[in-house]
Amino acid sequence: MAAGAFRYDGGSVAPGERCNLRYRVGETYLGDPVRIPVTIINGERSGPTVFLSAAVHGDELNGVEVVREVAFEWDLTDLAGTVVCLPVLNVPGFLTQQRYLPIYDRDLNRSFPGNASSTGAKRMAGRIFRNFVEPCDFGLDLHTSTRGRTNMLHVRADTTREAVARLAYAFGASVIVDGAGSDGTLRGEATRAGVPTITVEMGEAHRFERRLIDDALDGVESVFTEFGLQDRGAVRWPGWRAVVTERVWIRAEAGGLVDLHHERGGLVHEGDRLYTITDPFKTDGTSAEAPFTGVLLSVLENPVVAPGNPVCHLAGLDEGTARIVERRAGGR
Repeated sequence: MAAGAFRYDGGSVAPGERCNLRYRVGETYLGDPVRIPVTIINGERSGPTVFLSAAVHGDELNGVEVVREVAFEWDLTDLAGTVVCLPVLNVPGFLTQQRYLPIYDRDLNRSFPGNASSTGAKRMAGRIFRNFVEPCDFGLDLHTSTRGRTNMLHVRADTTREAVARLAYAFGASVIVDGAGSDGTLRGEATRAGVPTITVEMGEAHRFERRLIDDALDGVESVFTEFGLQDRGAVRWPGWRAVVTERVWIRAEAGGLVDLHHERGGLVHEGDRLYTITDPFKTDGTSAEAPFTGVLLSVLENPVVAPGNPVCHLAGLDEGTARIVERRAGGR
């Protein structure tokens, strides 16, 4: 917590300074450098160090704008601590608008904490992790759904860890999906390395969605207030909150065209019909019912499916929470 320089391989940022750099994390097939954009804002006052990261999957854009707005539109002159802004981690994927690393044919978000003598993806992940994640006290990693689907804004966090739970609650999302995170993920490996980290999921790939971006910015403001980086008002309360452990992907039982009967973030009750699939002649309709009461974390955007394709992601709610969600929806 003491005020001091933020150091990385090749430089440092003193208290009261801001630095924009393009940091080398790899090379192309031609030997040209792969550089990621990094902005470090080091406050004059002592406080925690937080990283904000986005586009670890190169086509996930909502988080890019969240990180850029914090770095370049917020007034951080009274910052107590340090903010490390990483708007585009997967630069090769971003340039080609692909989810994975096209150079190495790997998922960068399964490559952390990295390894300097392993695959190209793990070497890249290692340089990011060592220089800009490990020096931090906590972090927020921003994501969207993969292409063809869309996510309601929610948080993924290992709430069995007190520091992670505090961070997840401070962000103020209504739904927190509880879990440690898969091996190799940025949030999972950062948390295991002593840097409590949450994933923020919101929206769909390949676009900016202003309402979700604004909601996420509200969450970042709430985190800054909770952890003393800035006083940006009250810590956020979303109106209702559920820590979810029960969830399931509902998959297509037939090929055809999908008619979804509920929207992203919608409440469904056990037994509600979720979708109907029909062929081009609108015959032989196939449908599925909700196996339990819950909220739709993710739904299909592309209405064309084959058997086994995911259609929606249902997270379970207890009946008391479901009644609160239903009352709030009815009041809008």
